[in-house]
Amino acid sequence: MTTQTRTTYGEHDDDGQRAGAGDTTMRHFTIHHDGVTIPVTRGGRGRPLVLCPGLNATQAHLRELTELLRRDHDVVTFDLRGHGLASAAGRYAFQDFLSDLAAVLAELRGLGLSAAPVLVGYSLGADLAVHYAAEHPGTIAELVLIDGANPVPEPFITDAVLPAFRAMWEDLATQQEAERGTARQVLLTAQEILDLNLQIEGVRSEILDRYKKIDRPISMIMSTSMAGDSAEGPAPRFNQIWRAGVERLVREQPHIAATWLDADHQLVFTHAPEIARIIRGAQGPAGQATS
Repeated sequence: MTTQTRTTYGEHDDDGQRAGAGDTTMRHFTIHHDGVTIPVTRGGRGRPLVLCPGLNATQAHLRELTELLRRDHDVVTFDLRGHGLASAAGRYAFQDFLSDLAAVLAELRGLGLSAAPVLVGYSLGADLAVHYAAEHPGTIAELVLIDGANPVPEPFITDAVLPAFRAMWEDLATQQEAERGTARQVLLTAQEILDLNLQIEGVRSEILDRYKKIDRPISMIMSTSMAGDSAEGPAPRFNQIWRAGVERLVREQPHIAATWLDADHQLVFTHAPEIARIIRGAQGPAGQATS
């Protein structure tokens, strides 16, 4: 529940720098709910669009894609709890992040958008978008899912690879120490990231039922090598599972459009222009997987 709202106006981007002459004025407001503070930024012209970040991603990380979309969309971005300029929280479970997204969209409805928004989610944000759309029919115009919400046929994190995943996230948490106090900070510990990834695997094992409840257009933008292009180690298996999950989804839900980009899971940062073009409606025919 939103308890307070504060709106300020200015001409600064998400990193606190002055916006370019062609940018529209950015509007910033803060949502307080469930004991956390969620910072929201809105700017651009055109069709409303809400961009939900993923785990370990912030508004600041998504700056390039956001600026491209603002050329013809009224774009709303925000930070999930424990990310960016949002406050820390006592819990970082999937349902807690889903409540953050729901609070943002509830606030936007109160502000009176010109139309139901396009809901775009990256990675964890895609899973949150699918669950929100399934639970709130009629509140969004369409979904665009970027490398997430994949009904993979088997889990990624098995006992055999668990030590490697744990070490990877410990390294990531150490690297993120340098971002503390900035708009790119992530406050989750390595154990919290691991626990959340295990929970996401459970969520994705049941996500097909969520898709069945959504009657809005859905587009997916997926990476061909989400785990990297190495021919050794677990990457080939992960990439195969990733593709198999999307192909299964498109078979069962042929109205879903799936576009494949030659990229890894960082595609939202490395392929922002292509992603912005697809979001504008340049994806292939519904149900067709393109590359």
